[in-house]
Amino acid sequence: MRNKGAQLSLALVCLIVGTMFGIQYKTTSFYKASLVPARIEDLTAQLNGVTGERDNLGQKVASLNQQLEDIRNSDMEMADLQKELQLANMVGGLYPVEGPGISITMSESPGSLQANESGNGSIVNVLDLLRLVNELRASGAEAITVNDQRITAMSEINWSGSMIVVNENRVAPPFHIQAIGDPSLLESGMSLKGGYLETLKFTGMQIEMKKVDKIKMAAYNGSTKMTFGKAVN
Repeated sequence: MRNKGAQLSLALVCLIVGTMFGIQYKTTSFYKASLVPARIEDLTAQLNGVTGERDNLGQKVASLNQQLEDIRNSDMEMADLQKELQLANMVGGLYPVEGPGISITMSESPGSLQANESGNGSIVNVLDLLRLVNELRASGAEAITVNDQRITAMSEINWSGSMIVVNENRVAPPFHIQAIGDPSLLESGMSLKGGYLETLKFTGMQIEMKKVDKIKMAAYNGSTKMTFGKAVN
């Protein structure tokens, strides 16, 4: 009897345990079956969101790259304009410049000093200086000074009474002319047979010409105002 009761009890326990495992398995299977689709939908939504964010960032990167390229192009254009403006100002004599060239000094020997047509006590006159400036330009001079006065398109070399004036500043002998350019070409151009510099030597002028490694010139300090001339578009 006791064995039958134990067997019955054991069978009852196995039945209960089996029933519990069966219920747990069905519950777990149902939970997993209901969870997987929801999880897939959630991951899909997250993937779509990340993909959209990536596309937006890609568009922003492309836009920023284009802006950067535009700025670089603008900076290059501005740099080119600044170089052109600087060159125009240098050619126009509005910027200080330095470079190699030649130096010409003209002075009168005591025995040759005589009054010229204007009676300023110098055998050098305005026409002499103008011709020398023109010969220097023809020889390749990029910048010229006469007694430290920068010669530009607006410069005047003229008489003021018995004195020579350059850029409205009086100058007197000895005349010191400097020119920036290729020193050899400038020297050759000014030493030509029959050139005006050679002509001046026959008048009794003492002329010294030499090459210079570095010449410094100040900017033109005269008026640059134009009253009647206007730019043409």
